[in-house]
Amino acid sequence: MYFASRDLVPLYSIYALLFSDRGLSLAQVSWLFVIWSLTAFVFEVPSGAWADAVDRRTLLVLSAGVYALAFSCWMVVPTFSGFATGFVLWGLSSAMMSGTFESLLYDELDDLGAASHFAQLYGWCQSTAMVANLVGSVAAAPLFAVGGYALVGWTSVAMAGVQGLLAVSLPVAPRRPERAGEDGVDATEDVDNADLGLPASATFIDRYVSMLRVGLREAVTSVDVRRVVIVSSVLVGLTAYDEYFALVGTHHGVPTAQVAVLVGVAVVGQAIGTVLAGRTVGMTATTMGWAVAAGGTLISAGVLMNPWVGFVAIGAGYGLLNNAMIVSEARLQESIVGVARATVTSVHGVATEVVALAVYALFALTASTLSVPTVMALLGLPVLVVAVGVRRWMPPARYPST
Repeated sequence: MYFASRDLVPLYSIYALLFSDRGLSLAQVSWLFVIWSLTAFVFEVPSGAWADAVDRRTLLVLSAGVYALAFSCWMVVPTFSGFATGFVLWGLSSAMMSGTFESLLYDELDDLGAASHFAQLYGWCQSTAMVANLVGSVAAAPLFAVGGYALVGWTSVAMAGVQGLLAVSLPVAPRRPERAGEDGVDATEDVDNADLGLPASATFIDRYVSMLRVGLREAVTSVDVRRVVIVSSVLVGLTAYDEYFALVGTHHGVPTAQVAVLVGVAVVGQAIGTVLAGRTVGMTATTMGWAVAAGGTLISAGVLMNPWVGFVAIGAGYGLLNNAMIVSEARLQESIVGVARATVTSVHGVATEVVALAVYALFALTASTLSVPTVMALLGLPVLVVAVGVRRWMPPARYPST
């Protein structure tokens, strides 16, 4: 419920239209996305080390509060500066949650001897979130009809508040590696200052810096971790074009209220793909590579077709890509052996934001020469390159399908 509540936000399906109706150009909208991604990039690793050094649940509660402030800014100051401020807050909130939730979930399962169920449970989390996204997307239509952008926006703020309340109910997972790693930490004991080579009197800053160092070292020096970070982050980052799905609908002449339904079709595909991650978690790198190639091709074709048919193809392709993303993130968690799990996961988040920034910048720089569907179709080419990388670098699963 906690994870799903973050996506039960009606604004998701129409906020690009909100920006457009407030007079922003396609280039300005794209630069807002750049600001959003850049903020998450700046705070990603620092927040990961923060999550490794303190109570992760507290960080998730704070993340929800910042999330609510982001949408409030949009409602109170509906200008480029107000939207930009909101995106800065949203980016900060995302960075605070990014590696934190995955690490909490994996460590909690590992403590119960059920780490093999991570992909299945995380896939269900993502799928439930997508169902919530679908409900929120569809709800945007009647909410907009009744109260316009104001009702849609303040309802979204309220849902961010619900996320904060649910975060309070989460368990506090122990801080331990999956198995003893280079740092010699005993996998049966919670990580304390002594495990990090710190004196008992070490301050929070000392612990923070130590976690940051350990996490960055593993992300850079471990071959398997490094390869999964690269392949998975590029795959996830390239799908940043999903922020433009609504604009694909308007490009084809679909009314605003109906665009929410089309976006909902894509979300259905995404939900199906993620919920099946538990069954596909053991697939080979070759199979995953073909799935990524097929997903990218379906989306590239779908954006150029009649929208009511094209979004079915987009949904199918998006489902395949999201399934591969969940599996790749599970492989990353399985590859991490050190104590700074959230920090390593946040390195993956940083790399993802770098790719997403490139995607948003491409839309911004080509806004005056190429249509949104054309740019999205062209992005299918690097997806095919990623498919090759997945086939060559993705390590085998440690656990069979569940």
